[in-house]
Amino acid sequence: MSLAVTDTHALMWWSNGEVRRLGRAARAFFEKTELGSAAIYVPAFSLLEVAEAMRRGVFDPSQTFTAWARQLLDSGQFIAVDLTPEILFEAESLYSIPERGDRLIAASARHLGYPLITKDPAVRSIRGLETIW
Repeated sequence: MSLAVTDTHALMWWSNGEVRRLGRAARAFFEKTELGSAAIYVPAFSLLEVAEAMRRGVFDPSQTFTAWARQLLDSGQFIAVDLTPEILFEAESLYSIPERGDRLIAASARHLGYPLITKDPAVRSIRGLETIW
């Protein structure tokens, strides 16, 4: 089974049906996930960003955050990644990424050892971090 970690934008675009905003490889990975031949890890910080985007009206999946998140995680195709001290330690080495959330998401992928689905050029430029877009 193929495994990856997603950043917040990719997750929201896929969830909102805005698949044309995803890169070809990212779209293919989400499609594999829907078919059950892949799974995607979702960092806790991404879940927080989705909740905040819903409160601001930027992301509207036509349900509450809790209902959306439970449906996502109960699918078995998406797995929550807790924010642990080990991930924080990993993030300490990623200060070339200017945004704290992006550092934590990238650190989650590096800690797990899986590629990160992201369009963010600052994250994609990190040596030793495989990305999918």
